[in-house]
Amino acid sequence: MCTVCGCGEGEVRIGDAEHEHVRADGTVYRHAHGHAYRHSHQHQTHPAGNLNFASGPARAHAPGMSQTRMVQIEQDILRKNNDYAAANRLWFEEHGIFALNLVSSPGSGKTTLLVKSIELLQHVVPIVVVEGDQQTANDAERIRATGVPAIQINTGKGCHLDAQMVGQAMQRLQPADASLFLIENVGNLVCPAAFDLGEQHKVAILSVTEGEDKPLKYPDMFAAADVLLLNKCDLLPYLEFDVDLAEANARRVNPALRIFRVSAKTGEGMAEWLAWLRTGLSSRQRA
Repeated sequence: MCTVCGCGEGEVRIGDAEHEHVRADGTVYRHAHGHAYRHSHQHQTHPAGNLNFASGPARAHAPGMSQTRMVQIEQDILRKNNDYAAANRLWFEEHGIFALNLVSSPGSGKTTLLVKSIELLQHVVPIVVVEGDQQTANDAERIRATGVPAIQINTGKGCHLDAQMVGQAMQRLQPADASLFLIENVGNLVCPAAFDLGEQHKVAILSVTEGEDKPLKYPDMFAAADVLLLNKCDLLPYLEFDVDLAEANARRVNPALRIFRVSAKTGEGMAEWLAWLRTGLSSRQRA
């Protein structure tokens, strides 16, 4: 179960619970609801009438489960994941490999941007790619068409890659020393933020078609990232998108965020993005 987003909550057993209501005339009556209904009262109500299920130590809600239990489950899951991530990171360090975890919502242009980056870099450095999607091998096939090795991980109902998945893919790919290891995570602005894969950096991709407020609506992802690629900038003349506001919102969440404005279609900003990649590769190789 992923307690970050609540997927898998159908596995939780829900029992009946009896509680009381007070009528307008002051009489009290008792009746039973399912446990999920009873927990629907465990939230904060804002003055405007909005509901906030992000309160409490778990910062999430799962029907039939207490905040304490949710925190415990998430800690157990992340602790095990972090063990695998540490092993991946050590392996990357020992082999001088620069590993990046690319994260975004679906449709941000991750794969197109990845293909363009590979085409410009593959004659400079060996590259391998791990593709994460719930189903299909479409993206891995697009990467392989560039001549670069790629392996597809299908997560089924899973909403993110984890470090054990990446470790198994790494063993199959056997990347060369001093290479570039690119992980394209499942399209999701929530759960991948919580899972360390052993990468050196998370790179968030936000397309200009998505709205300037995304960093504020999904802050964990942008807080976890070191780099933000504002993608599809070739579309700006046709959109009401305030780039400066988007960057300001992202830096409200993460003041240290490095931001590049890019377009895989026109090549805008690609030189700066690739220069950052080359610097990271050189630093890794010297370490």
